[in-house]
Amino acid sequence: MNQDFNAAYWQERYLAEQTGWDAGTITPPLKNYFDQLPDKDLRILIPGCGRAYEAEYLHAKGFKNVFLADVAEAPLQHFASRVPDFPKAHLLLQDFFSLSGPYDLIVEQTFFCALPPELRANYAKKCAGLLAPAGKLMGLLFDTVFEKDGPPFGGNRNEYRTYFAPYFDFLHFETAYNSIAPRQGKELFILLQVKTAIADKIPHA
Repeated sequence: MNQDFNAAYWQERYLAEQTGWDAGTITPPLKNYFDQLPDKDLRILIPGCGRAYEAEYLHAKGFKNVFLADVAEAPLQHFASRVPDFPKAHLLLQDFFSLSGPYDLIVEQTFFCALPPELRANYAKKCAGLLAPAGKLMGLLFDTVFEKDGPPFGGNRNEYRTYFAPYFDFLHFETAYNSIAPRQGKELFILLQVKTAIADKIPHA
C-alpha cells in the first residue's frame, strides 16, 4: 500500500473522526440489493470496511458468512462494540491485497476511492482472484471528480471500465437512482460477475 495511505494514516483518520465518507448507516442501493439475496450462506467480503454498517445489516438479517477487512484497527473495534455477537474470527485486520478467498460476493463501499489510483487495476484483478466461479462484485463507485486532493479519489465510468473489463462481465453499471442526497447523481451502482475463464486462471491466494 502507498506509504502515505498506510494503516497508521487510516487509524489516525478514524481516531480524529476525519471520516467524511461515513454515512452513519447502510445506504439504500446496498440495502435494496441485500434484501433480494435469498441465500444466507453466501460468503461475503467487505474490504476496507470502515465501520461496516452493511455488515451490521447483513448480520441482523441472518447472513452467517460475512467477513470484514480493514488495515485500521479503530473501525473494526467500533464495529465489534456495536455488534458484539458478530464472529470475532470474521474481523480481519489485514491489507486487502494480502487476503485470500474464495468468496461469493465482494461488497464495494468507499474502499475503491480510498486507494491510490495507481492501484485500481490491481484492485480489479485481486477482486477477481478472491471470487469463486460465478462470484460477483457489487457496490458503489464515485462517478465524479472531487475538488480537493484525495482520498477520496474520484474518477469516471469510462476509466473504471478499463480496469474491470479484463476480468468481469458487466451485469449492471449505471448511475444509482437511490443514492443518499449528498451523492445523488455522483455514484455508479455496479454488479459485475467474474468471467468463467478468469476464475479458473487466477489462483485463490
